[in-house]
Amino acid sequence: MVDGLDRMRQPEKWRETIDPFSLKFNNFYLEEILGYPHAGNDVFYVKGIEKSGEEITAFLKVERQKTADTEREVSIINKLDFPFLPNIIDYSFNTPKYILTEEAEGNRLSYILGDNKNMESLKYMNVYGELLAKVHNIKIEAPPVKKRDFTLSHKFYLENNLEYIEQYLLDKEAKETKCFIHGDCHYGNILWKDYKVSCLLDYELSGYGSREYDLAWSLVLRPGQKFLRTAREREVFLESYGKYHKFSKPAFDYYMVLFGIFFYSISLDKQYKEYRIIIIDMIKGIISNN
Repeated sequence: MVDGLDRMRQPEKWRETIDPFSLKFNNFYLEEILGYPHAGNDVFYVKGIEKSGEEITAFLKVERQKTADTEREVSIINKLDFPFLPNIIDYSFNTPKYILTEEAEGNRLSYILGDNKNMESLKYMNVYGELLAKVHNIKIEAPPVKKRDFTLSHKFYLENNLEYIEQYLLDKEAKETKCFIHGDCHYGNILWKDYKVSCLLDYELSGYGSREYDLAWSLVLRPGQKFLRTAREREVFLESYGKYHKFSKPAFDYYMVLFGIFFYSISLDKQYKEYRIIIIDMIKGIISNN
């Protein structure tokens, strides 16, 4: 819907991308590029006319990064039966591969909560935990998830006096449990409306994999994030999730440390000093309890 322009504003062009007007569409006529969301792939916020003749706003994602998998994403979305799935308008499995989905209603928590001064985020954690529990309850035919590498160099740990974290990760055995996972479930891929999930986006990393990996990826604090900064928020999420599924606490802790130090490593500037203090305190707490 074109009125979505007022609901979800997107960045100006911030890097060189493929020319979206060079793509061959089957069910869509591209009229205008409205924004360039930050993403690993080339993603465009666009306006155009779909096959029925209706003018719509949509998100166009063109494969760019190595882990991109348009075929997997289209296949999995078509197999799922959720009320909060993205609506696929068009796609192509020919290079350059792309998927075009209609803009869904709702906003990300980062927009809704702002600075989260009054911990409004707690009102969303129950539903957030239930969301991932629903995903982990899926029983469909799907491939294993692709392995992603979050390993940091020994030099990084040495230069930042964090060898104790490296040793924890080397010594810890993550005896994880397996199920269908989303693979990239975090606040940037979830839209909310009236305290409910209106759309869960981005399924190219989905498949059968580690339950604890998915839990930690959903909960770990990212640079600049104003919510999920406290143990209480994580506890409410996990209490909600725990009503539906059990999980391995040691494996969950391992992934929280692995992802926490990974995001720490990409936040090494003055802007994120407070973030680094919070994430290191969280990691120290986990290690001291293991």
